[in-house]
Amino acid sequence: MAPLKDLLILDFSTLLPGPMATLMLAEAGAEVIKVERPGTGDDMRGYEPSVQGEGINFAMLNRGKQSIELNLKDPAARDRLRPLLERADVVIEQFRPGVMTRLGLGYEDVRALNPDIIYCSISGWGASGPKASEAGHDLNYMAETGILGLTLGSDGAPVLPPILAADIAGGAYPAMVNILLALRQRDKTGEGCWIDVAMGENLFPFLYWALGNANALGRWPRAGGETVTGGTPRYNIYRTRDDRFIAAAPLEDKFWANFTRVVGLPAELCDDDKDPAATTEAVARLIAEKTADEWLAAFEGVDICCSLVRSLEEALADPHWNARGVFGRGLRMGGRTVPALPSVIAPCLRDDRAGDLAPGLGTSNDTLS
Repeated sequence: MAPLKDLLILDFSTLLPGPMATLMLAEAGAEVIKVERPGTGDDMRGYEPSVQGEGINFAMLNRGKQSIELNLKDPAARDRLRPLLERADVVIEQFRPGVMTRLGLGYEDVRALNPDIIYCSISGWGASGPKASEAGHDLNYMAETGILGLTLGSDGAPVLPPILAADIAGGAYPAMVNILLALRQRDKTGEGCWIDVAMGENLFPFLYWALGNANALGRWPRAGGETVTGGTPRYNIYRTRDDRFIAAAPLEDKFWANFTRVVGLPAELCDDDKDPAATTEAVARLIAEKTADEWLAAFEGVDICCSLVRSLEEALADPHWNARGVFGRGLRMGGRTVPALPSVIAPCLRDDRAGDLAPGLGTSNDTLS
């Protein structure tokens, strides 16, 4: 039996953080009903690229859910929503702080109808504090938490991250974790709660090493100068002769010894504590003497923690993911089936009956009747 079977989640969220959180909860068996704006629905429905008019991003994030259309500004529509609010286990919303309260759908409003409700609010800066009402996107949260300032390119300018870390790691995952914890707490106490998820502040745990150095030693991190940002030859990226790149991470001494032996680093440079910059330069020269394929052949079978920097196309062709079944679940869209978004839910906890297509807008409005 799926662990969240028989739980009802009302999802008022749009775009990425909330929908990804409820996607994973649906994977574990929960019934998820998206409450969408009449006519257009979730903004991501209209995002490109699309297949036969169906937005790929929306389909990836909303597989297995239901959809109802409601104008939340209309009191009559809110009255129609009341039966669902009364029997829901979880409400998740992603408006700016205060919006749901102004609509008559805030935590206290819903709790008056459903005392044990678990109500999760996701926002950029949280429901309190000087920034609470400010608009923001992933890049803003990365910038204002100091993360972007540690991701500098060769010209000294910050590099645009290729992943939406704040939305997913700071929003979707904390929301999912806290909802599950709240459900466990409710099992024990019978009480629900309000969960305030702030995407910005949830990025700080990823800087654990920098925060420790700063707060305990007064040593602030330097972009490109720390253990995991390029300050050591043991954790760096090196260009090969054919303009490919090797991601080398032989941090521990046992891996470093193997690495220095395979690349042929002179003995006097193997102690990288003496002159890390000189060792890094020497490794870079050695790596540049051979092609990527030659280095991969040299690393084969050696505990060395080195990888080729692959394109996404190359990465998806790796037989490891196929062996693990990472992309084994299908998503039906545009008259064909494509691999669904991989799930972080362990296979033994997934609901095999989870749907394989995203809902059409308002296709579950009969739920309100």
